[in-house]
Amino acid sequence: MPTKQIKQDPLSVLDHAFRAAIARALDEEGDFDPVIRAAQNPKFGDYQCNAAMALGKSRGIKPRELAERILAQVELGEVVEAMEIAGPGFINITLGRRVLGEAVAEMDDDRLGIPRQGNGHVITVDLCGVNVAKQMHVGHLRATIIGDSIANLHERLGWTVHRENHLGDWGLPIAMTMTALENSGADLEQLTLDALNVAYRDAQLSGRSDVKGLAGAIAHGCGPHRIAELETQNEGAIENISRAKETLIALQSGDSALVANWNALIDCTMREVFDTLGLLNVGIGPEHNRGESFYKDKLAGVVEQFIESGTAVEDNGAIVVRFEDRERPLLIRKSDGGFLYATTDLAAIRHRVHDLKSERVVYVVDARQKDHFKDVFDGSRRIGWDRTPDGIESDLHHLPFGSVLGRDKKPLKTRSGENFTLRALLEEAIERGTREVVARAEDPNAPTHGIPPEELESIGRAVGISAVKYADLSSGVTRDYIFDLDRMIAFEGNTGPYIQYAHARISSILMKAEKQEIQWQDARILLDTSEEKQLGLAIMRYPQVVQETADQLEPHRLCTYLYDLANTYSTFYQGCPVLKNDDEGVRASRLRICSMTRRILADGLALLGIESPSRM
Repeated sequence: MPTKQIKQDPLSVLDHAFRAAIARALDEEGDFDPVIRAAQNPKFGDYQCNAAMALGKSRGIKPRELAERILAQVELGEVVEAMEIAGPGFINITLGRRVLGEAVAEMDDDRLGIPRQGNGHVITVDLCGVNVAKQMHVGHLRATIIGDSIANLHERLGWTVHRENHLGDWGLPIAMTMTALENSGADLEQLTLDALNVAYRDAQLSGRSDVKGLAGAIAHGCGPHRIAELETQNEGAIENISRAKETLIALQSGDSALVANWNALIDCTMREVFDTLGLLNVGIGPEHNRGESFYKDKLAGVVEQFIESGTAVEDNGAIVVRFEDRERPLLIRKSDGGFLYATTDLAAIRHRVHDLKSERVVYVVDARQKDHFKDVFDGSRRIGWDRTPDGIESDLHHLPFGSVLGRDKKPLKTRSGENFTLRALLEEAIERGTREVVARAEDPNAPTHGIPPEELESIGRAVGISAVKYADLSSGVTRDYIFDLDRMIAFEGNTGPYIQYAHARISSILMKAEKQEIQWQDARILLDTSEEKQLGLAIMRYPQVVQETADQLEPHRLCTYLYDLANTYSTFYQGCPVLKNDDEGVRASRLRICSMTRRILADGLALLGIESPSRM
């Protein structure tokens, strides 16, 4: 039965129809890629089927002859306006304008044509991953905003989403920090995160021994002063670690005073974390925190189950999981009985898959943890912890990300040579964004001219945060990228502010139309010009792009689409007068197309966690 109406991305419709046509034309069973691509020049059509060349050659058929056979078998009805063979066997395809216009209008609903295909599906996204007593740094930027966009996309598709901020809130480092603070007499109720961060670093240094250095000093006769210095360092480190272990045991036993102090450290850390996340426009709150401490009582059971199942074995007192395809084992309990990050991660996987019933678990963690997650995932599969209670095999996925670099192509640092805190980076971006917005508002013709300073500051904040987030997400998750605020803040080029500005321009047009009381909401969409049709085609791609971006866990796909849509709209705006058009039907049609473009830009930016000001 010929297709009468486009119900999805035109490329998908054509792909399906031509696959079936090729099979019939060849009289063969199989799934043949029709190699359909967008046409390079709109005057030759909207799409092109390029399959005939390769298929004809492999079967001894002239490509143009095979193209004719394929055309004879294609069933697309009114979806296409024209199809013709060009050159040695290319099939040029021109979509029907009326049907395409009706299909675009069908998307003009609350969901913008995006199907709610995720009903019943559950995903857990491990994101942010801050450590108690430590400042958020640039690495947390990537772990947070990439994870948040993945969560947003799945929510948009109707999935049940669990955001999990896996806090580093347990173990010896925390106990060492608590011991150091107690020894210094610090008031934990008045503690700032900066002071807590210093205490954390000092505690780590106080527990650092140098046994090899002492042995070397003795062997090389470095002198009594140096030897005595190293002996003192080692004795002090041993004593400090011993005290910290005592603190940890007491904390694990539920000592009320220590538990209160531990909670004070967490509160001190998370106050600033949540404030920073608020600047980032990321929806992570206390309800999303599930730290290492949550799993502390489950670790012994993890090891026992691995041993009982025969998945783990003893090795010189330690418990390990061995794999045939790699030399390194997965260590899940040390010879002294201590547990490791791997043990906690195994417990977390079991909780996320079995208790939360997640059929997809995505870990947004930097690329250096690649081997760790491979081992932990394979260990989970060996014991069967990768299956939900319903027997669904969960997709355990490590989404590694690259580094944020300075202009010198080295890890981003401040002018003093220290690592950037995330807070400082965001404040600088907001300051730059606000400066740009205020400067533009000085132009009497600017839409923002004369608006209150607090509104300009709000827009500047949105621009600055957009610049940082879009630059990160558009670069590709696994790639390193250079942090350059001059480029990021620009209102031109492939930047967040450029897309925000496109949204604001359309908002201005629609506000003027509302003041003139022009009705467009139910107008018939006309795609009579090339610019109108190209914008309609771009609009039609949105649901498919959202689906593909979520499936592939690649936010840059959505960024690329939004940039292309903004450019396509710019071409439409220059070639197709909207408010100045004298034909009421054309004017209303174009306003409706403008409205849909604006809604898609706003929706797409929201999926990336970026605001869309109506004036800029």
